[in-house]
Amino acid sequence: MAPAETPPPRWRSALLIGVPAVVAAAALVTVWDAGGVQTWRTVMVAIVVQGVPFLVLGTVVSAAIGAFVPERVFTRVLPKNPALAVPVAGVAGAVLPGCECASVPVAGSLMRRGVAPAAALAFLLSAPAINPVVLVATAIAFPGKPEMVLARLLASLATAVVMGWLWVAFGRPEWLRLPKSSAGHGEGGARNPLEEFRRGLQHDFLHAGGFLVVGAAAAATFNVLVPPSVLRIFADSPWLGVPVLAFLAVILAVCSEADAFVAASLTGFSPTARLAFMVVGPMVDLKLIALQSGAFGRAFALRFSSATFLVAVLASIVIGGAL
Repeated sequence: MAPAETPPPRWRSALLIGVPAVVAAAALVTVWDAGGVQTWRTVMVAIVVQGVPFLVLGTVVSAAIGAFVPERVFTRVLPKNPALAVPVAGVAGAVLPGCECASVPVAGSLMRRGVAPAAALAFLLSAPAINPVVLVATAIAFPGKPEMVLARLLASLATAVVMGWLWVAFGRPEWLRLPKSSAGHGEGGARNPLEEFRRGLQHDFLHAGGFLVVGAAAAATFNVLVPPSVLRIFADSPWLGVPVLAFLAVILAVCSEADAFVAASLTGFSPTARLAFMVVGPMVDLKLIALQSGAFGRAFALRFSSATFLVAVLASIVIGGAL
């Protein structure tokens, strides 16, 4: 009988964990001086402040849908075939004037009311990207360039619809943790819509608010640790500019109502790269990934965000090149 393997000494495990931690801490100390802390705090607060109003809007709409809208409404409005319901839900995203913080709780409420996950996910992606407020802001940020507004509309809607269809074709129920109802729906007595609305609003806002703060902290950390000079290295490359700005949109986590002005300021990059920044940002950023993780599960958020990033970049390249 073979002798049992002896576990490694504890000091080896401590070194494996402690040495990288010390090195990382030393790197942070050299980069993150008192001014860096102030910048980090300012950026984090700015992201949270610009996201909270739309998060409130989204949770109010979500709670109202759960409390006051009967399920039969959705069965009448949306086609029964999920493949046909996806483009309808994608176009319907234009009616919610909010950023990505609002779309997650609303999509969760739609799923709780019986809407097909593929259609709800298409709505989640399109709502913060093609609503009138975002398109008007894009027109203001790019004066005299209506093609940028049209390109953003087409690329964003195409990404939302394609992702919905991909979920119809390849999505698995076990990948998606369906959000549970928090309103109670009159358990053990008469149904009280106002009480359901209050409880749903409280649950969704407190649950999503924590993940918003986590995503904002991650975005602020990147803003402090990565200097702007790093981006200039890729500005002159037509091939690297698109993925670099797409990745930057994920990290910066700028609200969709304001990201067009950030994209317009990146004059060293090509129009297609700036289009990718505006298409990817409202669909895949750190605070949105955190919100999706809290609402639908971390495994879903990683899979869905990765696929959405690739589809959004490809849509930006195709439509940006055509226009």
